[in-house]
Amino acid sequence: MARIAGVDIPSNKRIRTSLTYIYGVGDHRAVEICQKAKIDPEVKTRDLTEEQTRSIIGILDKEYSVEGTLRTEHAMNIQRLMDIGSYRGLRHRRKLPCRGQNTKNNARTRKGPKSRPGAKKK
Repeated sequence: MARIAGVDIPSNKRIRTSLTYIYGVGDHRAVEICQKAKIDPEVKTRDLTEEQTRSIIGILDKEYSVEGTLRTEHAMNIQRLMDIGSYRGLRHRRKLPCRGQNTKNNARTRKGPKSRPGAKKK
């Protein structure tokens, strides 16, 4: 198992699929990284040399924000919306959908299970 950006990526899969286990790297970006590192995207992760692994790590460090950096950036963006009191920030604070979805009948994922009056745990 290779360790890239603090994530153990699977060794029995192709490198383009293995790179998608890193937060912030999708299929398109994985292919881009392989092209920049001059690696065939179809090669298995276990067949990579140490040099190729180092080149992938270098590309990820220099050109992309992934894993912890990206998670922090994402959380800070949401916190900024909540601090300035924008509509989206209020929706985040109340744990409701932020993108205009109907909440009368749906949105159970965000709102949680129904709380019915009179239903008590015994």
